[in-house]
Amino acid sequence: MTNSPAPGAQAVRRALDILHCFHDNAPDLSASEMSRRLGLSTSTTHRLARTLLSADFLEQDPRTARYRLGPAVTELGRLSYHQRGLHLAAPELADLADRTGATADLALRSGPYAVIVAGGSVTPRTGLRRPLHSTALGKVLLAWPRPGEGGAESLPALRAFTDRTIVRRDRLEAELRQVRAERYALNDGESAQGVRTIAVPVLDHVESARFALAVRGTPELITTDRREWFLDRARACARALGILLLPPAERAAADTP
Repeated sequence: MTNSPAPGAQAVRRALDILHCFHDNAPDLSASEMSRRLGLSTSTTHRLARTLLSADFLEQDPRTARYRLGPAVTELGRLSYHQRGLHLAAPELADLADRTGATADLALRSGPYAVIVAGGSVTPRTGLRRPLHSTALGKVLLAWPRPGEGGAESLPALRAFTDRTIVRRDRLEAELRQVRAERYALNDGESAQGVRTIAVPVLDHVESARFALAVRGTPELITTDRREWFLDRARACARALGILLLPPAERAAADTP
């Protein structure tokens, strides 16, 4: 016996896909741009967008008729940010950045992406998402997957961003074995030229990465000779975040002598 999709599930999936169109940090999109991205007819996209508009998940510029994310998304995002305790992570990340001179980021996994949820690496071109296979954050999240998540075998085709990007699955699997053995990941120009990143896991009690923590800079800042220095400070921050980002009940238990 096979499970049949619930009535209306396709419409819900398509509506969510419209919201996902904004993942690349596009400030606004027309209905025709969204329909091209999703492979839907313009009329279907209009209908779904109007439904999201009525529920405040989208809003529309009356002059241009272009859509952008609405206040309901902002509200839910802020609620999730605080419920996860991420407001507690911001001062720790700022302190790490001040002490190292690097950019400090915290990310969690969403499908084949690392999503930056706190820190400084958000740009108009790249938004919050980073591919798992070409980033230090992503390698950490792949090396210590949460229950139900896969490793390298779960990813789509591995896209090359520079001539250093790993695009063979067997090479990525070997890289992840090394990450687990050394307990940190390195991205040395694999996602962008002239960028070097070191990432470490924020682990839970079953050794799954709830988050990945990274420091990012130029090769002139994060030199090979100073790698251990950066690692020591990143790991200290990860240990602190491992307590701060526990669910409230678990955090209270951890604080009890």
